[in-house]
Amino acid sequence: MISSLAFNPLVSSSFNIATTTTTTHNSKNKQYLAKQKPVELTLGYQNPNGCKVCSFGSKGSIYQKVSSGFKGVSVMTDDKSTMPSVEEDFENIGILNVDSSLEPFKDHFKYRLKRYLHQKKLIEEYEGGLQEFAKGYLKFGFNREEDGISYREWAPAAQEAQIIGDFNGWNGSNHHMEKDQFGVWSIQIPDADGNPAIPHNSRVKFRFKHSDGVWVDRIPAWIKYATVDPTRFAAPYDGVYWDPPLSERYQFKHPRPPKPKAPRIYEAHVGMSSSEPRINSYREFADDILPRIRENNYNTVQLMAVMEHSYYASFGYHVTNFFAVSSRSGSPEDLKYLIDKAHSLGLNVLMDVIHSHASNNVTDGLNGFDVGQSSQQSYFHAGDRGYHKLWDSRLFNYANWEVLRFLLSNLRWWLEEYKFDGFRFDGVTSMLYHHHGINMAFTGDYNEYFSEETDVDAVVYLMLANSLVHDILPDATVIAEDVSGMPGLGRPVSEVGIGFDYRLAMAIPDKWIDYLKNKKDSEWSMKEISLNLTNRRYTEKCVSYAESHDQSIVGDKTIAFLLMDEEMYSSMSCLTDASPTIERGISLHKMIHFITLALGGEGYLNFMGNEFGHPEWIDFPREGNGWSYEKCRRQWNLVDTNHLRYKFMNAFDRAMNLLDDKFSILASTKQIVSSTNNEDKVIVFERGDLVFVFNFHPENTYEGYKVGCDLPGKYRVALDSDATEFGGHGRVGHDADHFTSPEGIPGIPETNFNNRPNSFKVLSPPHTCVVYYRVDERQEESNNPNLGSVEETFAAADTDVARIPDVSMESEDSNLDRIEDNSEDAVDAGILKVEREVVGDKLEEDSDN
Repeated sequence: MISSLAFNPLVSSSFNIATTTTTTHNSKNKQYLAKQKPVELTLGYQNPNGCKVCSFGSKGSIYQKVSSGFKGVSVMTDDKSTMPSVEEDFENIGILNVDSSLEPFKDHFKYRLKRYLHQKKLIEEYEGGLQEFAKGYLKFGFNREEDGISYREWAPAAQEAQIIGDFNGWNGSNHHMEKDQFGVWSIQIPDADGNPAIPHNSRVKFRFKHSDGVWVDRIPAWIKYATVDPTRFAAPYDGVYWDPPLSERYQFKHPRPPKPKAPRIYEAHVGMSSSEPRINSYREFADDILPRIRENNYNTVQLMAVMEHSYYASFGYHVTNFFAVSSRSGSPEDLKYLIDKAHSLGLNVLMDVIHSHASNNVTDGLNGFDVGQSSQQSYFHAGDRGYHKLWDSRLFNYANWEVLRFLLSNLRWWLEEYKFDGFRFDGVTSMLYHHHGINMAFTGDYNEYFSEETDVDAVVYLMLANSLVHDILPDATVIAEDVSGMPGLGRPVSEVGIGFDYRLAMAIPDKWIDYLKNKKDSEWSMKEISLNLTNRRYTEKCVSYAESHDQSIVGDKTIAFLLMDEEMYSSMSCLTDASPTIERGISLHKMIHFITLALGGEGYLNFMGNEFGHPEWIDFPREGNGWSYEKCRRQWNLVDTNHLRYKFMNAFDRAMNLLDDKFSILASTKQIVSSTNNEDKVIVFERGDLVFVFNFHPENTYEGYKVGCDLPGKYRVALDSDATEFGGHGRVGHDADHFTSPEGIPGIPETNFNNRPNSFKVLSPPHTCVVYYRVDERQEESNNPNLGSVEETFAAADTDVARIPDVSMESEDSNLDRIEDNSEDAVDAGILKVEREVVGDKLEEDSDN
C-alpha cells in the first residue's frame, strides 16, 4: 500500500488499532464494551530501542508428555523444565524480515515457533499428521460402520457411562460403555435384523456418572444435529442421530467458485432474513436472498449463527453444539442446499466460527462435560482462567490434546461436509491474551502484544488452524475479528505469523458512529477520516466495513437510522421532494460506505439490509421485548417498492461493487491520498488508476476543482453518487472529457501539485463522490463510436436490471431466471459490458506496467 500520508513501508499511516476491549457477547446478545478509538502512530510502535525483551514465566504453557489423546500423547502444561529440543533454524524468523522493528521480540517469536513446531511434530508422530488428526469426527461421536454404529466420547473424569435414546427407551442398562487409558468411552452397537439399531433422526444422549455418584445426561459433544421440542417453553435440546439414507442426502451439484481477487462480503443471518416476523429457513434464504446478494455484485456470503446455539438472542455467539447446524432454520441437508446454491451463483461462502469460547449452558453444551474434572481433563480451563466474566461463557484449554482435536476437526468438518470456502474467526482478541482484551487500552506499543499476557497456547492453536485450513483448501479465505492489531496476525505461518488472510478493520465503523453522533458536518476532519481508513499495516490485509451487525442491534443505530431517524418513516417517498434531512442522509450514506470500500482495506463487508439503509435496529426475541420477532427480520419490501428512496442507496451499493468488480479497486496495491483539504472538506485519492473525489462539504459546490493524478491523458466519469439514478441531482456531466496538465518538474514530487505529476479539473457538488477513469484513446478509436461510456454502466443501476451472472450454471430458482432475463434489458438500456471490460482490462494492464 502506497500512501502520500506516510511512507513507512510497514504502515500506511499507523496501525488500525483500538483503545478498547474486544467485542463482547453476554447471555442476551452481542455487545461492545467501550468504543474503539484509533491512535495515530507514525511507525506503529513506541520506543523501539527501549523495548524490553519479554520473558516467559508461569503463564507461558510448555509441553509435557502425559497420557491423553485418542492415540495418546501430549498436553501442554505450565512446566517449562521439560521443553524438548526441536532441530530447526530458529534464527530465521521470516516476520522479522518483513518488520525489523519486531527484532526486540525475537525471543518471543522463537518461543512461539518452537511451541508450534513441537506440537505439529507430536501430531505427526502420534496421529499421522495434522490433516489426519483433524478427522476426529470419523472416530468420535456416532459413526456408521460395517455391521453397526460406533460411538466414542472423551470424558476422562466419568466413573461410568451409557448411551441412551429413543432406540432403547432411554434406558442405558444394556448399553454400557468402556473406558480406555486416555479417558475415551466407546461402544459398538450392532445392527438389528440388518437395520441400524439407532434409527436416523432419533434422539440420543450421553449418560455418565461423575465422582459424586450422580448420573447426568448430556448431548454428545460431537453430535451432528440437535433439536428442541417447540411445544415446550425453554425445553432442553436433544442430540439427534443424523444418518439419512442416500436417497435423502443432499448431493452437491456445483463446484466451488474461484477465490475472488478481493472479497466483497455480504454478512447475513439466515434466521432473521425473512420479511416476516419469524425464523427464516436455509432453503428460503437460498431461493429468495442469495439472488439479491448476487444482484448487488457481492462475491462472498458470510453466514452467522450456523453452529447450534440454544439461546437465539445470542446471535449465534454462545455455541452449544459445535458440529451441528442451527436446527431453527432446517436440517443439515437444507444448509447444504444453500451453500450449493450460492456456489451456483458464483458466491463463496464463509462461516462465522466461534472457537474463542463456548456457551455456559450445562445441559445443552460442552460445559456439562467437565463435572468434577481438572483443567487437563476438560475442554475448558479450571477456575477463573476458564470463565469469561463479561461473556458469561467458558474458555477453551487450547493446550489440551483432545481440545485441539475437537476444534481442528470442527474446522475440517465444516469445510468438507458442507463445502464452506473459509471462516471468519470470532473473538480472536479474547484468544490472543490472558486478559482477553478486557479493560485493555491498546496503544500500539509492541510490548502490549508480546509479553507474558500473550496466550501462546491460543496462538499455537490459531497457527495450527490456519495451516490446516489452507492445507485442505489452499484457496480458503480466513478472517480474524481482532481489535488489538497484533502484528503478524495476517502474515503466513511460514513466517511465524498467525496465518490469517485478513483482519477486520474494526476501528472504522466506530469512527463513523462517533462522527455521526457527536460531530456537526463542519467539524468533520478530512485528515482524520483519511487516517482512520488507511490506518493499517501495509503487509497485512484488512476487510473494511462502515457498519456490521454490531452497529445494527438494539441499543445502537445503523448509519441510515442515525442520519435520518424518524423521517425514514414519513419522508422516503419519491412522490414528494426530499427533506434536507433525507437529502443529507442518503448522500452521506452513499459516501460513507463508498469511501470505506475504496480506501479502507483489501476487502469489504456489508451487513444484510444496510446496503439499502434498513431502518430501525435488530431486536431478537427475548424476555425484555416479550419474545417478539417484530424487529428480527429484514424489510425487503422497502427496497422493492419503486416509489421509495431506499432503492437509490441499494442501486449505488450495486454500482460501487460493480466498479470494484471491473477495476479491481480492493485488490490494487496502489493507494495514494493526495489531498485532505479540511477547509474545502474534500478528500482526493487514487486507488489503482482511478481518481476519487469526495466532497463532504454540506453546501459548497466547486467548479473547476483541481485534482492530482498519476497518469496523463483523458479522464471520464466512472461512477457518480449525484446521478439521478442514485437519488442525486445529476449535476456532474458524464459526457465531459477531462484532460490532464503536467505539474512541476518530472521526477521531483515537491514541485508537483499535491505531489502528483499531473492534474485535471472537475465539478464537485456538495455531499457527493465522483470517480474518474483514464480513457485509453487508442482503444477508444478502434471501438464502435456508438458504444456507451463506462459511466453508463453504473448510471443504469436503478432500472431494476441486474448484472449477468459470471458463472454459467443451471439454477433451481426462478429468481435467477429473472436476473438472466433482465440482463437482456440491461443491454438495451445502454449497459454495454464489452467496453467496460476493455477499459477495465486496460487499466489493469497499465497498473501492472
